[in-house]
Amino acid sequence: MKAARFHARHDIRVEDVPAPALRAGTVAIDIAWCGICGTDVHEYVEGPIFVPEADSAHPLTGVKPPVTLGHEFSGTVAEIGDGVEGLAVGDAVVVEPYVVCDECIPCRLGKYHLCTRIAVVGLAGDGGGLSERIVVDPRWVHRVGDIPLDQAALIEPLAVAYHAAERSGVGSGATALVAGAGPVGLLLAAVLKGIGVKTIVSEVSAARLAQAGELADHVLNPTEVDVADRVRELTDGVGVDVAFECAGVNAVLDTVLDAVRPAGVVVNVSIWGSHASVDMQKIVLKEIDLRGTFAYVDNHAAVIALVQDGKIDLAPFITKKIALEDLVDHGLNTLIKDAESSIKILVSPTL
Repeated sequence: MKAARFHARHDIRVEDVPAPALRAGTVAIDIAWCGICGTDVHEYVEGPIFVPEADSAHPLTGVKPPVTLGHEFSGTVAEIGDGVEGLAVGDAVVVEPYVVCDECIPCRLGKYHLCTRIAVVGLAGDGGGLSERIVVDPRWVHRVGDIPLDQAALIEPLAVAYHAAERSGVGSGATALVAGAGPVGLLLAAVLKGIGVKTIVSEVSAARLAQAGELADHVLNPTEVDVADRVRELTDGVGVDVAFECAGVNAVLDTVLDAVRPAGVVVNVSIWGSHASVDMQKIVLKEIDLRGTFAYVDNHAAVIALVQDGKIDLAPFITKKIALEDLVDHGLNTLIKDAESSIKILVSPTL
């Protein structure tokens, strides 16, 4: 079968590899669509990061390069191994792309997404979604019903956004600021809209602001207005109940600390490439709760229900569809050169 495999930095090849073998207690899935994540771009440009180094295997899975990439994927159940229940051949599904130890303290506490030896399918797991077929543990397989499979490929990043909202404790009728309108920031705005939260989005990119305008009550460009001042104007001088840092930029972190109300909540969503400087006086004197969020845990069922119930429309987030053979030239390189106009590029092994 065809698979896009990471060999080294700037060396991702679409190659012919043996199809994975079905084993007892596993499920084979024919891939329909796989989204290109920012993580995939970082691996291509700067890696290996989450992909193991060439001379070392992942401590849990034993995987080492070349590694099949792709962790945002949808597909159809093709085969079912002995002992698997609750799934049928032909089911439309998505996969929670984890491999965890089930032994460490986070796993035993039910926080499996914080497993101390976690591996992600498509980075350090067995196989990936940028291929024709994958074999996985049915524990991680979620049926999506009548959600179109191209849209279903966005369930994984949508779950990241949903978990961030869950971590904040925000609910219907509250106010929120999303600072940074990259793919996860935009999906977060969609989640907040879906659960009835009045949302303000801050972003410097005109293209992304236009996209955010379809989701948020207000959009702000920090190069044109003082975001914290404008947020207070929009909230009768109070500030938002919750603010989400989605840029990984210190100036943005400072802004959300200013824009949130006293005793409000700030959730850091972004993965930082450098150390952040935090003004602890703002946190102390306003009694701000500063929280982290990472990936998702037991969120897929709720996320799928939001989409099935029509509260979130994933179709507008799909900006391009390409064949697997075009992954580098028309996928990764497009995102490197023009990330602002692309939310989610989908890849299919059957185009």
